[in-house]
Amino acid sequence: MDFDLSDEQRMWREALHDFVAREVKPRAHEVDEEARFNWEAARKMGPLGLLGLNVPEEYGGAGVDPVSAAIAIEELGWGCGSTALAISAHNGLGCAPIALFGTPDQKGRFLPPAASGQGRLAALALTEPGAGSDLKGVRTRAVRQGEEWVIDGSKAWCTNASIADFIVTLVRTDTAGGSRTLCMVIVPTDIPGVHIGPPEKKMGLKGSPTNAVTYEGVRVPADYLLGPEGGGLPQALVVLDGGRISIGALAVGLAQAAFEAARQYARERQAFGHPIADYQAIQWMLADAATQIHAARLMIYQAAWLKGQGRPFTKEASMAKLFATEMAERVCRDAIQIHGGYGYSREYPVERIYRDARLMTIGEGTSEIQRLVIARQVLAE
Repeated sequence: MDFDLSDEQRMWREALHDFVAREVKPRAHEVDEEARFNWEAARKMGPLGLLGLNVPEEYGGAGVDPVSAAIAIEELGWGCGSTALAISAHNGLGCAPIALFGTPDQKGRFLPPAASGQGRLAALALTEPGAGSDLKGVRTRAVRQGEEWVIDGSKAWCTNASIADFIVTLVRTDTAGGSRTLCMVIVPTDIPGVHIGPPEKKMGLKGSPTNAVTYEGVRVPADYLLGPEGGGLPQALVVLDGGRISIGALAVGLAQAAFEAARQYARERQAFGHPIADYQAIQWMLADAATQIHAARLMIYQAAWLKGQGRPFTKEASMAKLFATEMAERVCRDAIQIHGGYGYSREYPVERIYRDARLMTIGEGTSEIQRLVIARQVLAE
C-alpha cells in the first residue's frame, strides 16, 4: 500500500485519514439522504491544504506533489463519495486550469480565496447538452467587445456550479468552428447573466451538487481569458489527464470503504453456525477485492508519480482511471452480495457506496473514451 511513499507522504495520509474519519465519514449517510454538501467539513479543509492541492504555496495553497494529491482524494473517497467528488472537482478542474495557465494577476485574484476555505469552491464547465466527450462540438460563444468578453450559451453536468465562486468555462470565439477557436475563460458566478439551474436528481453522489449553467450576455473582463486565445482545447485535455488520476483515486477510496464494510460484516454475520467469513465463496470475493484495490492503487500512484516527474502520463492516467473505476464497481457489487439483503438497504453504507461508484466510469471521460485514448497511445508507440 505504501508504494515506497516518503515519510512526509505517510504522515500526510495518516493526518488526512484521521480528519476524514472524524469530520467526513460520520456524516456521509446524512449528506446522501439530505442531498446537502458538507460545508462543515469543507470549511476545515483549507488549513489542512485540502482546498489548495494544486495551488502553489505563494498563492495560499498546499502545492503538494501529485501522489500526495491522489492520496488526499482517495482518503476523502473512503469517507464520503459526495464530499470527495466536490473537492476533487474544486482542485483538479476548477483551480488547476488557473494554477497551470493563469497569469500572476489571475492566480492572485482567484486562487487564495479558493484555497483558504474562506470562500466557496471552484468549478469547470466543459460539457454541453450537445457536446460531452466531443469537446470540438462546444457551442457556447464568447465575443470580444472592447475590453470584455460577452458569453452566451449553456453548459450541463457542471459539478460544484451552485457552490462555486467561479466557473472556468470552455467557450468558442468564432462560429467558423475548429479547435483553434476554443478558449477557457474564468467566469465569476455572481455576475449578471449567469443562471445556475437546480441540482440534478442523481442516482448517487447526492451531496455533490451538479447543475446546468446558462450564460446570457455575461460580460467578463478581457483579461479573464486563460492563456493565449485558441488554447482552450489543449488546456482542457491537460486538465482532464490530471482529473482522471483524481477520479481513479476517488474510486479506490470508495472500493476500500466497501471492502472494509464487507470484511467486517463477514466476520460478524453467522450462517449455519459459523461466521460467513469461514466460507470459501465469501473469502474469494474478499481476496479478489483486496487484490484489485491494491493493483488499482499502484496504477494511480504510478500515473501520479509520472506527472510529478514532468513525464508523459496520458496513457497511464487513462489506464489507471479505466481500471480503478471499473474495479470499484465490481468491488462494491460484491460488497452488497456479501451483505445479502441488508446490502440492499440504505441502513448499510455499501448501498450508498455502490451508487456513488457508478458515476466513476462515466465522469472525466467514460470507460469507452479511456479505451480510445489508450488505444491511440499504444498504436502510436
